[in-house]
Amino acid sequence: MKRFILGLSLLVLAATDRSFGEGPSAVDPDAAQRGREAVWRPLNPPVCTNRAYENAWTQWGVAEKPAPAEYDRAFRERYGLHLPPYENGKLPMGFHQVRGLVVKGLGNDCLLCHAGSVAGQTYIGLGNASLDIQGLYDDLFAAEGIAPLARFTFGNVRGTIEAGAVVVYLMQFRDADLNLGKQLKNAFRTDLCQDVPAWWLLKKKKTMYHTGAIDARSVRALMPFLLTPLNSGNYIKRQEPVFTDIKAYLLTLEPPKYPFSIDEPLAARGQGLFKRTCARCHGTYGPDGSYPNKIIPLDEIETDPALAEGISAEAAEHYLKSWFAQETGPDGEPWHGLNEGGYQAPPLDGVWATAPYLHNGSVPTVYHMLNSQVRPKIYTRSYKTEKEDYDQFRLGWKITVLDEPPDSNLSSFERRKIYDTTLPGRGNGGHTFGDKLSDEERMAVIEYLKTL
Repeated sequence: MKRFILGLSLLVLAATDRSFGEGPSAVDPDAAQRGREAVWRPLNPPVCTNRAYENAWTQWGVAEKPAPAEYDRAFRERYGLHLPPYENGKLPMGFHQVRGLVVKGLGNDCLLCHAGSVAGQTYIGLGNASLDIQGLYDDLFAAEGIAPLARFTFGNVRGTIEAGAVVVYLMQFRDADLNLGKQLKNAFRTDLCQDVPAWWLLKKKKTMYHTGAIDARSVRALMPFLLTPLNSGNYIKRQEPVFTDIKAYLLTLEPPKYPFSIDEPLAARGQGLFKRTCARCHGTYGPDGSYPNKIIPLDEIETDPALAEGISAEAAEHYLKSWFAQETGPDGEPWHGLNEGGYQAPPLDGVWATAPYLHNGSVPTVYHMLNSQVRPKIYTRSYKTEKEDYDQFRLGWKITVLDEPPDSNLSSFERRKIYDTTLPGRGNGGHTFGDKLSDEERMAVIEYLKTL
C-alpha cells in the first residue's frame, strides 16, 4: 500500500494548469536562476528503483530487451518522453537519480510534464502532449513487482492527466495543517481529463488553473505535488521558498517563435479578423497588447463541463481550509477561491506550439477550434513530435480520424492513444465563435496566430 500511494505522489507534476502570473513585473534574476535549477531536480522521494527502468521492457509484449544502444530511445518513444537539453546520463527529461531512504532510485521532476517537443524541437515550459503517464507508471510499477494501479487513474487518454483528481485524492489523507490522517472518503473522480498548458502564459494571467479559481500571486498553489505520504507536512511547508524561486523562473519564460514560413499579407488580414472575432476573450498582441483575463461561464463557452463541475463541494472545502489556501493578498483577502463555473480564456502567445486545444486537449488543431462542425469525434495520432508530425496548414497535430471507438480487446495502452470525445470529460463541443468565419477567413486568422 505504501508503494502504491508513493506512486500517486507524482501527482501534480503535470498539474494541469499552474497558470499564474502578475502581468509584466521585475523578476529577481538570482531567484529565477535558482528556480530554473529547482524545476530540474526531484523534490519528492524516488518513485521506483533503477531496476524498474531497466525491466520496463518486460511489459512491452516483446520477446527480448532491445539492444543497449536502442533501449533508451525505445523507452522514450513508448511513453512520450524527450531527450533533455542538459546532461542527464541516459535518462529522459523528467527523471533523475535520487537517493531514497534505503536505496538510490528514479525520481521525477516538473519537466516530465512541463517540457515537450513540437516540430522537432524541445521547449522547457511546453506541456508534454505526448506523455502516457498512466502507461509509464503502470509499467514501472509492474516491472518493480507492484500490482497495476487499478485503484487510481492518472490519465485516461495519452497527453492528458487527472491532476486535479490526484490532488483531491492525496488531500484526503491530510488535515488542515497537512498532517497525515484520513480526512475524507472517495471525494474524487477520475474523468476530468486535463491538458497541460504552457508555462510561458503565466506572466499574463491574474488567476491560475483552467477555471481561474486561484489568484496568480499564490505560491502555495504550486506545491500540492509534494503530497506524497513520505513527505511530512513540515517538509512541504519548508519548500515554500523553493517554489517562490520556481515562480520567478516561470515568469521569465518566453513563447517559441513559429519555425516555418509565414504569409505576412495573409497574417495582416487575419489580425483584423482576430480582433473582431477572438480578442474580446483572448486579448490583443504586440507592444500595446492587453489580456482581459476572462473566465467564460459554461452556458456561454459550452465546452465539456466535467472539470469545472468535477471537484465536489466537500473536497473544495477541505482544500480551502488547508495550509495551501492560507495565503492572502495585501488587502487581507484570500488568494484561493471556489470554482467559478466556467473556464479561463487563455492568452495565445505561442499558440502554434500548444496543440491540442481546449482544457481537455480534445481538439487537435487551431483549424478545428475555429470550425466546430468538422471536429473529429474519434481520432488518433502518432504521438511523435517531429516536423512531419506537425500540421502547418491547420496548426496542430496531424491526426487519423476513426470510424468507431477502440476495440475493447485492445490493451489499455493502445486504447489511450485514441481520443474518443463521446466519453466523460472528453467532449469537444462548444467554443463555436469561429463557426461564422469562411474557410478563407479561418486560414487568415491561423496565419496571424503563427506570429504570436
